[in-house]
Amino acid sequence: MSETVLELHGITKIFPGVKALDQVEFNLKKGEIHALMGENGAGKSTFIKVIMGVHQAEEGQMLLDGQPVRFKSPKDAQKAGIAAIYQHVTAYPHLSVAENIFAGHLEKRLGVVQWNKMYREADRLLQELNADFDSRALMGNLSVAQQQMVEIAKALSLNARIIIMDEPTAALTKRESEELYRITRKLRDEGVSIIFISHRFEDMYALATRVTVFRDSKYIGTYDVDGITNADLIKAMVGREITDLFPKPVVEIGEEVLRVENLSRTGYFKDVSFHVNKGEILGLTGLVGARRTEVVQTIFGAEKASSGKIYLNGEQVKIRKPIQAMKQGIGLLPENRQIEGLILDWGIGRNITLTELKQFSKLFFLNEKKENAKSKELAEQVDTKAVSVFDKASSLSGGNQQKVVVAKALGSDFKVLILDEPTKGVDVGAKAAIYEIMGELAQQGYAIIMISSEMPEILGMCDRIIVMCEGRVTGELSREEATQEKILALAMAKQTAAEGSV
Repeated sequence: MSETVLELHGITKIFPGVKALDQVEFNLKKGEIHALMGENGAGKSTFIKVIMGVHQAEEGQMLLDGQPVRFKSPKDAQKAGIAAIYQHVTAYPHLSVAENIFAGHLEKRLGVVQWNKMYREADRLLQELNADFDSRALMGNLSVAQQQMVEIAKALSLNARIIIMDEPTAALTKRESEELYRITRKLRDEGVSIIFISHRFEDMYALATRVTVFRDSKYIGTYDVDGITNADLIKAMVGREITDLFPKPVVEIGEEVLRVENLSRTGYFKDVSFHVNKGEILGLTGLVGARRTEVVQTIFGAEKASSGKIYLNGEQVKIRKPIQAMKQGIGLLPENRQIEGLILDWGIGRNITLTELKQFSKLFFLNEKKENAKSKELAEQVDTKAVSVFDKASSLSGGNQQKVVVAKALGSDFKVLILDEPTKGVDVGAKAAIYEIMGELAQQGYAIIMISSEMPEILGMCDRIIVMCEGRVTGELSREEATQEKILALAMAKQTAAEGSV
């Protein structure tokens, strides 16, 4: 391959109390897609921000086309032809697509914005990407995949020759991911160099020729994708072999804990029925639009059912609010941990104890010493990587944020635990830790419902599997009879025999 366009040597970045990067190395060639992988907290996000001039490294050197550079701001990086597309798109939802593409570099003549020219250029960029929307569309009306396409168009509008993509497939469907692959390959073929950060092995195999691994803020190595096995890559990322990614313990299934009968919510789902027993992990799966999340939100009282019944330990219960569900012993770990699962500006400890503050209060006084000790115990139980429980939740990586949400559930007296996409956006090491916690909870007698779109974890962790399609239950499979083919067939099988519509 041709010459190296970007090199980083001995990069070290220190924040108060933590070394976020420790002598890391990286190089990128022209027209290359280079994967960057590592556990949550390995230093990948800090590394991006050093390249983009958001953070200044204490040590090390960055070379662009063989020449030393030091960016003091993202503007400097953009002028040098480097753009970043972050996992959580930072868009202006009330502005048009074109305004988002050219935000910060609107073309003006005599102080007047050249609107028509801007819209024409934006449409040209979108056509290059085969976008199915135009430049006058409102940004807030677009899907996540479409918003990412706008971010790529923005990078192209800056004539970026190096594009950094941070977990771009984390919130995409398989079809959307494949469209992103197409665009990424097209950019590569046009000579753009791409750093592709992902937790998903399939992203790496589909796109990259080389992969660099960080672990615990350090550079571990750079490998040819064709020459490294999954086992070796996992070992490089987590520092140990994970021989059994799905540590499903043998648990004696007990009596029924939760049952829903003909649960319906007009416009979303209809006649959903299933049960889950003590010590059981029940999988709830299906394709996008299956309405799995809407079902569990209704059970939890976050949404109102149109009809149907819910039973706990054989007795019918009325749940109209989440607080009622929690008092009844039902806990929900939401899919969107940042918005629905955490208060990011609060400390880790207070997030963990939030739902059970009454345990630590007496006569209107809060026993903070007792609260902090409990939160520390729970954080350690799920192996949260943080300097202290007083650190803000926003300072944690995605996988560690998820562990805090799990720790919060462990601190409550739940009988039923609903986990909505518990490993979404987390690395292989964090996944293994979460699976292990799930197994331990099942052994303790929790009845667990896990929503997941990842077939391997559904097959690897669940005792039974409920499959949904477009708001209907289309089948139930035991662990022994479940296969990817059977699940997919049920996930695509509309229940035509059922009368009526959702």
